[in-house]
Amino acid sequence: MRKLSNIFWLGLKELRSFFRDWVLLGLMIYAFSLAIVMQARSLSQELHNASIAFVDEDNSELSRRIAHAFQPPLYQLPKYIKEAEVEPLMNKGAFTFVVDIPPYFQRDVEAGRSPVLQINVDATAMVQAGLGSGYAQQIISQEIADFLSRAEGTAATPVALAVRIEFNPNLTTAWFTSVMSIINNISMLAIILAGAAIVREREHGTLDHLMVMPLTPFEIAMSKVWANGLVITVAAALSLEVIVRGVLAVPIAGSIPLFVAGVAIYLFFATAIGIFLGTIARSMPQLGLLYMLVFLPMNMLSGANTPLESMPPWLAAIMEGSPSTHFVSLAQAILYRGAGIATVWPEFLIIAGVASLFFAAAVWRFRVMAAQAG
Repeated sequence: MRKLSNIFWLGLKELRSFFRDWVLLGLMIYAFSLAIVMQARSLSQELHNASIAFVDEDNSELSRRIAHAFQPPLYQLPKYIKEAEVEPLMNKGAFTFVVDIPPYFQRDVEAGRSPVLQINVDATAMVQAGLGSGYAQQIISQEIADFLSRAEGTAATPVALAVRIEFNPNLTTAWFTSVMSIINNISMLAIILAGAAIVREREHGTLDHLMVMPLTPFEIAMSKVWANGLVITVAAALSLEVIVRGVLAVPIAGSIPLFVAGVAIYLFFATAIGIFLGTIARSMPQLGLLYMLVFLPMNMLSGANTPLESMPPWLAAIMEGSPSTHFVSLAQAILYRGAGIATVWPEFLIIAGVASLFFAAAVWRFRVMAAQAG
């Protein structure tokens, strides 16, 4: 009971220190609110509201059908321009796409002469250009096939493909980036807050006072784990409910309490890394450098940005031992696919096991530091 009491009161001290540190408090609020909104709304990977114009030199039924097929939300309503205006308007960035339909286009199509239709693309808008040109080719090909068949959608094809997209039917980027932002920020802030707590006490001289008090390294480390973990867990849950569900209107398929339980277990691993780095770093700049060496590879290779299947087999095998990889896996399973504990319990078990090892290493570093101070 004495150990639990020491851990509890030391944790309260950590919480008071955190809420008095306006820099870290501001970083926490920004990371779980504005940063998520900006990333979800600015890193769009789908075609939306692309500007398009037509040079209709044929002025036929087919050319008008093709122009009318380009509709919102993928494209803006098409505008008609003259051929001489194409280059000046493209240079000004007025249109991302300009479709030039040549004279006698319909007559040549009906005669089977395979006429050339030109699509001019402003590739400085890289995502829009790549996706939009592909969609434009599909739309034009479908309209020509429908026109030749004289009946909508009856063009004969050897195979009929029925594509069903699960969990994100419209392939909306914000549905993915918003949740992944929370997952990445959990790792980032856990390492920073736990490490900064050690460095801050060392700079203020209070760490030496703790070392000479009747406290064990386990009690000191555990108090920092639960205090910083509590702050991050509450912030992540509020961000998921208020920012992701409320502001961004992203549907959450699974159980938020189950996800929060996974966050709490994972934070033993992430905060233990922060404590370990905090015992090595002598100042905040040193902690920042160590943080980048640890967090960036762990984040980039966790599966939050690219799937493990796209990595070299030896690297994917190494990352299978990282709790960050299993945390991303369980978070995606719960929040996107509505998985329950029966599905994700192996991920929970692996994270808890590896987290215990890292926490033991952090406590060992504390003992080494205490011996050196003594």
